[in-house]
Amino acid sequence: MGLFDFFKKKEEEPHYDVTNIKVEDIEENYIFDYDLESWIVKKMYEYDWGNNFYSREFLISNGRESKYLSIEEDDELTISMMTKIPIRKLDATIPEEIQENEKPPRKIFYEGVTYFRDTEDMGYVRHVNTEDWSEVIVWTYHDESEKLVLSIEQSGADEFEATIGNYIKSFEISNILPQKS
Repeated sequence: MGLFDFFKKKEEEPHYDVTNIKVEDIEENYIFDYDLESWIVKKMYEYDWGNNFYSREFLISNGRESKYLSIEEDDELTISMMTKIPIRKLDATIPEEIQENEKPPRKIFYEGVTYFRDTEDMGYVRHVNTEDWSEVIVWTYHDESEKLVLSIEQSGADEFEATIGNYIKSFEISNILPQKS
């Protein structure tokens, strides 16, 4: 060790195997291929559902459009690719129904598909670059095949978001590369 080696910034060990980066290793600023296009992770969110159960969601962009990639590891790995839509496009009365009944409707018909409410999860969410957690309730819906997914998220008394998409397999995401920020 030379005299000036002491002052060099120590490189942090990566949290992943550099020879085998998996979808579970994705973080903010990573680049990957999906559906014959390259995507970059713009933002990373962490959800705390209690009992040491966490999931992650990423705002990703290919330069023309943005989507949300959600990764959840419970008994198995669940990955979904979602697009944000205005909640009133689903049904203009959904926000009022949630405020009155504390739940959205059991069924939602959207673009020719009927979605059935499956789960209701309460927890906390934060952008990973902050320590500020916000309360959140997420209702998840599936079509009959359980391949399509729709979610409604409530944060605060009257803030609602909706996303719609489908489940994907981990092999559909490839060429995952960390990017130095």
